[in-house]
Amino acid sequence: MTVQRFPFMRNGFIAFLIAVLLFTLALPATTAERMIGVVLSGDLPRYREAHRAFVRSMSQQGYSQESLGIFLQVPNPDQLSWGNAVRKCSALGAELIVAYGAPAAQAAVREGGGAHVVYADVYGPIETGIAQAKGAVGVSAKVPLVTLLKTVTEYRPNRTIGVVYSSREIGTMVQLKEVRRYAATIGANVQELNVTNYAALEERLIAQLPKLDSLFVGESVVASRNFDRIVHLAREAKVPVLSTMPGACEKGALASLEISPTEQGELAAELASRLLGRGGGGALAMRQPRQIDLVINLKVAKALDLNIPFQVLSMATRVVK
Repeated sequence: MTVQRFPFMRNGFIAFLIAVLLFTLALPATTAERMIGVVLSGDLPRYREAHRAFVRSMSQQGYSQESLGIFLQVPNPDQLSWGNAVRKCSALGAELIVAYGAPAAQAAVREGGGAHVVYADVYGPIETGIAQAKGAVGVSAKVPLVTLLKTVTEYRPNRTIGVVYSSREIGTMVQLKEVRRYAATIGANVQELNVTNYAALEERLIAQLPKLDSLFVGESVVASRNFDRIVHLAREAKVPVLSTMPGACEKGALASLEISPTEQGELAAELASRLLGRGGGGALAMRQPRQIDLVINLKVAKALDLNIPFQVLSMATRVVK
């Protein structure tokens, strides 16, 4: 008997089978009754810390690993990868998608396939439109940025403020607009450093730092991953660094205004629990951060010959000496 072999058996069909097999192997090994998807905007300590707090809080509210499966995705920091990660969660039948950071939250709203979205650690959810999306609720990470900028600009001439941001990440775009508005009130210029990869970051910093009086580092994934390098280059140029990244002052920034990632995860868990059917009904509203820390690094101030006034130090919740 002659067996007829069709072309698709040799190429396309085999490729399809391989793709299905790889996807199947990537599925979470769980017998849990319910499934939620979790997407991080990048592999950053702040998102990992928030997620640990989320899992711990969910367990305390009765959602054990046996009853709730969590499919965690940590994609590359680009639009295609964020969208693909969300679509994988939807393909698994996740009834809820938890997104850390504005890029992942934006992708979850766009690609979630009707699943509820709980976002956390999102700077400016109202300004980005994420808070207004149907089926989305979460925790804002927005802080009064003017408070941070004033720690330097009111006590040191600031003709030019540099801003490290990423045009690919909507949260940092909100921060850039806020710095622009503040700079206009003090008559300062804003030098925009749009960095979407490490090579661009290095090149732009080396070129622009000598022209800057201060540098605000937005919380993009690229900037967060390379924050030590940013601080090193700024220190060589005698330029003070400001940021909203948790732990920025411990890494050499002059001042930071920080939310608590742990609190973000705990508040997200409260919302997720309600959406999954426990903890009572009622309308869910966006949560605001309760814990915001102003941190000042006096060692950096001394190295830059900056005299931080007592009234500013008295506002700080933590001082690095």
